[in-house]
Amino acid sequence: MRVWIWAGVTAMAVAMSVQAATPTAPAASAAQGFRLFRPSAPASAPRTSAPVKPAPAASAPAPAAAVVDTEPVIKGYAVPIGGALKADNEEVWQRIVQLAGGKGARFVVFGTASEDPEASAKQVVDLLQRRGAVAESLPVAPRFLWVDLNKVVRDPALIAKVKAAKGIFFTGGVQERIVDVLQPGGQSTPMLEAIWDVYRKGGVVVGTSAGAAIMSTVMFRDAPSVINILKGRFVDGKQVDRGLGFVGPHLFVDQHFLKRGRFGRMIPLMMAKGYKIGLGVDENTAAVIRGDEIEVIGDRGALVVDLTEAKTDASLGAFNVQGARLSYLEHGDRYHMRARSTTPSAPKLRGELHDAESPNFRPYYTDDVFHLDMLGDSTISGAMSRLIDSVRKEVKGLAFDVLPRTNDPLAELGFLFRLYKGSDSLGWSTEEFGGEQFTVTNLYLDISPVRLPMPLYGGWTGPPKPAAPAVPASAASAPQAPQAPQ
Repeated sequence: MRVWIWAGVTAMAVAMSVQAATPTAPAASAAQGFRLFRPSAPASAPRTSAPVKPAPAASAPAPAAAVVDTEPVIKGYAVPIGGALKADNEEVWQRIVQLAGGKGARFVVFGTASEDPEASAKQVVDLLQRRGAVAESLPVAPRFLWVDLNKVVRDPALIAKVKAAKGIFFTGGVQERIVDVLQPGGQSTPMLEAIWDVYRKGGVVVGTSAGAAIMSTVMFRDAPSVINILKGRFVDGKQVDRGLGFVGPHLFVDQHFLKRGRFGRMIPLMMAKGYKIGLGVDENTAAVIRGDEIEVIGDRGALVVDLTEAKTDASLGAFNVQGARLSYLEHGDRYHMRARSTTPSAPKLRGELHDAESPNFRPYYTDDVFHLDMLGDSTISGAMSRLIDSVRKEVKGLAFDVLPRTNDPLAELGFLFRLYKGSDSLGWSTEEFGGEQFTVTNLYLDISPVRLPMPLYGGWTGPPKPAAPAVPASAASAPQAPQAPQ
């Protein structure tokens, strides 16, 4: 069914003050010792696996800073899970156990972030053991009121259990609890050092939801409103804080990503903190990260945000970006961080190629679409999949605060999203798994501040009344003929 949505938007610059932050790469914590990849300009790759055409002329690549490889290479795997991992997601559960060594692999489970850490950890322990692992939970959680956290993170017996494990699993909940317990005040504890020791030697560190948020050196600590982040309402130590940094200092990770439209908060934070690559993992989905490579597994997908060539206009006085590059990956797809390139899964390569510059391109969609809530559930991934299979060159949408606070000076500040194709935009699709699945690489995104008058609507007063016929001026000034007597 074709959906036609016509909307007019008057773009206006809105004066506002946003958080001032120097765009430098976030510093790694003392526990890190991590070399993930060296930032570099996009590199070409074979067209069958990772095609990269010249970027649009409007986006000139910025020179990459040289990075000296002085830190040891991590041998282990980081596995952020986007949250809401189902018990029957065999691919993810079995892969976690396999990465830790297969049947008999030892895991320790931290329910630290959870409101009910005992129940949360027990569920994960049971699911891991069902796949052949040997797992146990550790009593390291603020909700255990009888536990002295300062002692347990230094307890030799518990630390020995961590060092004997091949897998570490962090449950969901409130991510600040994990960081505050294992890295209070930014200082690494002996237990966190033991976790890093397992990771460096080849173990696997897994985190779901809150456990995924801690994977970056910087994380969202408490930021429930995406639109407020777009409006610049975030400060260090409150909405934003340090993470544990398992994916290294150059990759930003966020969770519940497509479900909650969190690309709208990822991009402002990445720009404020100097990140060039961001990975947003959706629910019931995992990313397996090792060295330069990211592999997506599970039920849904993940979004890669590349700001290497992105620009901003400070004169607008509100958040804006031009030329952010987006790639959408699903089950079996891989992303290579050095080359900024994607290798689709084998079923996608066997399927249909969507290349607007090919003479054989036969797009399915022809209609124009305007999204009234660009931050909606999976709106961005749906828009990308549709655009790559469309005759259209771009699609637009809005994001704004439907219920702004009373007297909010930024109540009328909204954002216009323009998603568009570049010369290197490509897609692949397959129906081998039942429904149609897409991989989309190198679409571009501009975000601009716009004014949305509040309220957006008012009461209906009925159709306009027809105006009385106008009397021609010549007729009004002409002499009147004498009337016959009645």
